[in-house]
Amino acid sequence: MVPERRSILFVTGTRADFGKIEPLAAACRDAGHDVSFFVTGMHMLRRYGETRLEVRRFPGATVHEYVNQSHGDPLDLVLSKTVIGFSDWIDEHRPDLVVAHGDRVEALAVGLVCAMRYVPCAHIEGGELSGTIDELFRHCNTKLSRHHFVSSEDAKRRVVSLGESPDDVHVIGSPELDVHGAPSQVCLDEVRAHYEIGFEEYGIVVFHPVTSEADTIGAQATTLFRALVASGRSFVVIAPNNDPGSNEIFAEIELLPSDRFRVVPSMRFAHFSRLMKSASVIAGNSSLGVREAPFLGVPSLDVGTRQQGRSDAPSITHVDAFDQAAIERALEVQWGRRFERSDSFGAGNAAASFVEVLERSDFWERPRQKQFFQR
Repeated sequence: MVPERRSILFVTGTRADFGKIEPLAAACRDAGHDVSFFVTGMHMLRRYGETRLEVRRFPGATVHEYVNQSHGDPLDLVLSKTVIGFSDWIDEHRPDLVVAHGDRVEALAVGLVCAMRYVPCAHIEGGELSGTIDELFRHCNTKLSRHHFVSSEDAKRRVVSLGESPDDVHVIGSPELDVHGAPSQVCLDEVRAHYEIGFEEYGIVVFHPVTSEADTIGAQATTLFRALVASGRSFVVIAPNNDPGSNEIFAEIELLPSDRFRVVPSMRFAHFSRLMKSASVIAGNSSLGVREAPFLGVPSLDVGTRQQGRSDAPSITHVDAFDQAAIERALEVQWGRRFERSDSFGAGNAAASFVEVLERSDFWERPRQKQFFQR
């Protein structure tokens, strides 16, 4: 039996979530579904590399763009603007399924609109833990969404504990691992040439604001970057996200010596994946250090509280964000090591599993009204 062709809208607000949903969108397109994107958030801001251009490169999809913020807008204002913009879009379009990822404010806004309009929403990577306000957004979206595609059995248990039926929770793994697990589309020399990375041995640094620690995030960034400078090593620094506190981090980044630090606003995900595979270490507080780095066997320094309680693996070293000496020691010990691959967040087949669920008739026959599930 040939599956029915469906219209599926993927919502993306950051370079990070696009890296996760792109494999899912490609698999849906290849399965014959109509794929489109609602692009907003950081994608639309020049300071962060105008990554909407990367979404436009996705073949065979319609792209809708919406500016939901100016740099520095508070999260509540961004939320309200996104609700208005997405609600207006839904007035004119009615996809069979909306797919939103994770814990960002754009995903929360989309979840609210879908719930109020009874548009089925599939939430990617619910049930995760993190050390920021984003965790609240993630669990809110679990309650707003009709379907759940999670990365692990632990995440599924958390989603079910929030009253979601196990029949609506599907373990597929983290979608970005599909890219990391596949042969690289580009060679390392191409990536280094494209982004003007002049050193052969390097670490990668991604340090984001922690919204609940806005009063100390500048001091945390100072401590981290002083440790990196003191190490004598070379690093590729990816710009932080646009959460409150990003200006303080940018101020520290601007002080880094250019001979050993290459600062890049953003990278195409395939390029970033190739760069990660050859990195000597990954440092900072991004989820890539506790999810993707262990999958690749690359050592990582998890700095501060942003990923607190989210994951652990032999390749991860947790360090206090205010302890420069500890960061320096960890860099010295972990630099250049390699570890056995961790499959805690999937084995790199999330997209195939996602489409397999969509091709089941019962997926599309779930009742419009959810009920609170209790064992």
